[in-house]
Amino acid sequence: MTVRIAMWSGPRNLSTALMRSFENRPDCTALDEPLYAAYLSATGIDHPGRDDVLASQPTDWRVVAQEITSGPVDSAVQYQKHMTHHLLPEMDHGAFAGLSHAFLVRDPERVLTSYAKVREEPTLEDLGLPQQVAIFEEFGGPVVDAASILASPRAALTGLCEALGIGFDEAMLSWPAGPRSSDGVWAPHWYSGVWASTGFAASSPGAADPLPSRLAPLLERCRPYYDRLAPYVMTPISRRATDAADLRPPQRRSPGLDQR
Repeated sequence: MTVRIAMWSGPRNLSTALMRSFENRPDCTALDEPLYAAYLSATGIDHPGRDDVLASQPTDWRVVAQEITSGPVDSAVQYQKHMTHHLLPEMDHGAFAGLSHAFLVRDPERVLTSYAKVREEPTLEDLGLPQQVAIFEEFGGPVVDAASILASPRAALTGLCEALGIGFDEAMLSWPAGPRSSDGVWAPHWYSGVWASTGFAASSPGAADPLPSRLAPLLERCRPYYDRLAPYVMTPISRRATDAADLRPPQRRSPGLDQR
């Protein structure tokens, strides 16, 4: 039976690199942002390559939900890279119940610093943080921080794979540079950094840059959502001389994060 992993992430979160990591496993295929066309169609937002995106995917989210939960898959593991801001209010979360959900988070100050380089005035809706908290509360699942992956890829990925019920594979630590057939048609507009990469960098671009002062109010709006997920981020349980700590998910979730 195929394990269908739905990894929910905001933008500028290491999400494409993590997709590369999983799809480099011999037992895994990748599905790149399957709700993107439905999101663009419903919102009318003009993104780079909009027409190509709309032509490349179904624009009805119900069709997408059926395909990603019960459509044919020719691998033991399917990794689905999802952007949380693609989850619109009219999309019934229950349609995604058949997936193994996981969550990729990153400190919002670093997210905003990075995002401001590609869009000068990001909004809370662009970042998808409320949607990420909402779907976590509905389904649960392992939460991994991008900083942990960058600090110790083997430890972070080993713990994440264990939490998802699949074994870690060394192939996840590096991959060939360049595009892949699994990349969405939008890749030329957004994936230049990943196309040039062969593994997880020790630090992410822009991580040390200061936050533009105009984004300070938005950071204050973002912080509570990150803080709601932070207690569930996979944490170290042991230390090895040859690697950083192994990571494990918390054993229990406290109920009822407030969605107000």
